[in-house]
Amino acid sequence: MTIGALAPPASSAAARPDTVQRGLDALVQADGLPAALASVQDRDGRTRSYTAGVGDLATGAKVPVDGQVRIGSTTKTFTAVVVLQLVGEGRIGLDASVDTYLPGLVRGDGIDGRRITVRQLLQHTSGLPEYEDRVDDALREHRYLEPRDVLDIALRHKADFDPGAKFAYSSTNYVVAGLIVQRVTGRPLAEEMDRRIVQRLGLRHTYFPAPGDMTLRERHPEGYQRDSADAPLSDVTELDPSPAWAAGQLVSTNSDVNRFFTALLAGQLLPAAQLAQMRTTVPIGDTGAGYGLGIISRPLSCGGVAWGHGGDIPGYETRGGVTDDGRAVSIAVTGIPADYAVTERLEAVVDKALCR
Repeated sequence: MTIGALAPPASSAAARPDTVQRGLDALVQADGLPAALASVQDRDGRTRSYTAGVGDLATGAKVPVDGQVRIGSTTKTFTAVVVLQLVGEGRIGLDASVDTYLPGLVRGDGIDGRRITVRQLLQHTSGLPEYEDRVDDALREHRYLEPRDVLDIALRHKADFDPGAKFAYSSTNYVVAGLIVQRVTGRPLAEEMDRRIVQRLGLRHTYFPAPGDMTLRERHPEGYQRDSADAPLSDVTELDPSPAWAAGQLVSTNSDVNRFFTALLAGQLLPAAQLAQMRTTVPIGDTGAGYGLGIISRPLSCGGVAWGHGGDIPGYETRGGVTDDGRAVSIAVTGIPADYAVTERLEAVVDKALCR
């Protein structure tokens, strides 16, 4: 399973409309993705939607404009916002240890919650091992996993490195962050996310699936996946997303994702101090990108940067970004590309959309 993805470049509504359409068409026609859909917002908030391909291979149905998709690791930014709101309220300390909130829970081979801070969780510098690839069977079998089950799977493995030593992306960090939210608030993470973000911004097409909810509620393209490079596409739209939880469980639309990131960067969700902390990044290797607290900065080919967070989950891949001057792009495709070069071409479409 892949529910996480280091984000892409970003995008702009100032680009010629056909530039985006040509990019989506190429992803479908040349790269073999069943469907692609995008939402592009300009500096003035005007939005244009695009589609390409087929929404349902079995019926030939069209791709629904701005249809719902599983947004995978874009969920991490929502989780980070809730944590940082609680930091602003004085209920969580960024540099407090995990043990402050979850005493004795995070222990393993080289793993000690007394030495890991909340900041390190949000910035993927904790050294906690990844759990994603170890829950593939649960996804295929539609098995429900509690967050503690997911954490236990990760803690069976040795730490990747000492806390704070370097950056290494691991969705386990966000499972722990979600558990901290629940301990501090005494409420389910899904309720806190809905109250603090979804309802506040009026994200009418965004929700955290309830236990046992394996469908998408509104019009959507079907999600597809190949078990191997030469295998046929299989429909994986219906799945139990519980293994993704705080790291990747949300369902949304491209326009809602744009609205979320635009509001976040405009200071509508976090106090200035916490937004500044969120935007303080560490390098992601030599890519030129940086990882903040649940958000990624990517350099644009036209100069400047875009902020966002991509996501992968069986059936869907999403990429996008927003700029400080209000340009925003979100693109979703169905069928996880087997070749990362396809993802790079998807990211290039985002970049072209944001750049003239």
